Amino acid sequence: MALSSVQITGTGQLLALSRQLRAVSGPPVQRNFSRRIRRAAEPLHRDMQDTIRTLPLAADGRRAGSRGGPSPTSRPFRATLAEAVRISVRASSSPGARVFVDKGRLPRDISAGVLYQLNDGRLRHPVFGNRSRWTNQRTPPMWWERTVREHTPRMQAEVARVLDDVARQLT
Repeated sequence: MALSSVQITGTGQLLALSRQLRAVSGPPVQRNFSRRIRRAAEPLHRDMQDTIRTLPLAADGRRAGSRGGPSPTSRPFRATLAEAVRISVRASSSPGARVFVDKGRLPRDISAGVLYQLNDGRLRHPVFGNRSRWTNQRTPPMWWERTVREHTPRMQAEVARVLDDVARQLT
């Protein structure tokens, strides 16, 4: 399964409520709506970052006679990936919250494809940037989907509660 962004949406109901918000209410109600939708997605955001930071990466064994060495960068790999996970909340067209990996926050030498590989359970990369020597690192597959599945019922219930509260405020 491909790595995807997570979206909290109630499609028709959320879109209709968003239109009502723009037509009837002022900025305070819209800000409250956005803040509560963001709050519904924040536990998933934090858990996704924690999952990436603690993701076990097991390397294949070294060949006889091969040597190790210091990392060519001082940047922690998993922490860098975790910092690229973001939340986006929209209250206008296509309202809802989205938890996604911001490719712009990744360093140039780490492509977004790294997360797809990690989610598939295997990261293949050159040894310290040497493109003539490659290695594999393994991790439990499907960690992104598993983390999303754990949070989906709670997020759906919270969004339904927000929709009911805002609809009550508008009537």
